Amino acid sequence: MNYPVLDLKATGERINQLRKDNNLRVIDVAEYMGFESTQAVYKWQRGESLPTVDNLYALSRLLHTSVDDILIGEKERDDEPSLSFCLCA
Repeated sequence: MNYPVLDLKATGERINQLRKDNNLRVIDVAEYMGFESTQAVYKWQRGESLPTVDNLYALSRLLHTSVDDILIGEKERDDEPSLSFCLCA
């Protein structure tokens, strides 16, 4: 298993495309996240930064997709989800 590396630019492009696919404006995302401006969302879309873990989770809910789809996309994903939960006894 290779160590996974995130491509910030590709992740930003996915965020932008998922936003558009959901007919959302950048201001809609910023308001949902509780941001006072759109600056952070634009930085994500340009691949200059990544959302924090809690913002990634919120973004996945808003965009009706998984955190994996935002970070790595469907094509690059392996069989193992990066966020899995075990209800072990």
